[in-house]
Amino acid sequence: MARRFSAPYQMEPVSSLAVWARRLAVFAAIAAVVSTLVVRFDFLEVRPAIATFFGALALAGVSILLALAGFAAIWQTGARGMARILLALLIDVMILAYPAYLGWKYRSLPKIHDITTDAIDPPKFETLARLRVGDGVNTAVYAGLYSAELQRAAYPNLETVQVDLPVQRAYDITLNLVNRRKWRVVDSRPPQPPRREGHIEAVARTEVMGLPEDVTIRILPDGDGARIDIRSASRYFESDLGSNAARIAKFSEDLTSAAENAPAPKPEPAPKQPAKGKAAPKK
Repeated sequence: MARRFSAPYQMEPVSSLAVWARRLAVFAAIAAVVSTLVVRFDFLEVRPAIATFFGALALAGVSILLALAGFAAIWQTGARGMARILLALLIDVMILAYPAYLGWKYRSLPKIHDITTDAIDPPKFETLARLRVGDGVNTAVYAGLYSAELQRAAYPNLETVQVDLPVQRAYDITLNLVNRRKWRVVDSRPPQPPRREGHIEAVARTEVMGLPEDVTIRILPDGDGARIDIRSASRYFESDLGSNAARIAKFSEDLTSAAENAPAPKPEPAPKQPAKGKAAPKK
């Protein structure tokens, strides 16, 4: 009986709009995944890969338009293809959902890409400054007062981390946290006289696309303790969508917790004194 009712439907042609909607959705998904992998694993330059990713988003948008047109055509003609349209829409939504969220953040957050806990004297990029040159790459020079004012308005809680630990111990804890996050360390210098300044430079990555964001950390003595300043800056694009501020806030929180829970250093054993009444050995 089911065959008798389904046979006329099987004879209806498949909507070409539905077919192309699904094809474009699948192709857009493949292009988005490949461009993301290209950026994350440094197979090609970032700019072409990002252009490919935005092309995938455009194809997903065209796929949605074709799916809607196909739905209208199927409604009028009774052609087949509704399953293809639903699959295309599902794929398109999965592709566009996260970029749409990032677009909302782009509109709501300030257009800055260089965040620091010390806007007056930010930690400097030294080794990483060589990578921040060329067309489309953000400079290693801090943007200055303009960026500092926008940062203060958007992220007022970012400030220097102060710990009650010797500067060498603070440096060791900071470097350990950097390594635990699997940031790629490109320079690390422990505190040395006369200034006793510790310096760490590392490359972090954004969560999804894996875009490089450079981090530099300065550790200075502050009385019996130490003060730690962090700077995180995106290598590409004028807006970081809040990633650098979130990185500094989380790192500062973990650093404060690690310093508070750090075990006290073991006291050095006192030198042994010769027993009373025993003469010193003759040479």
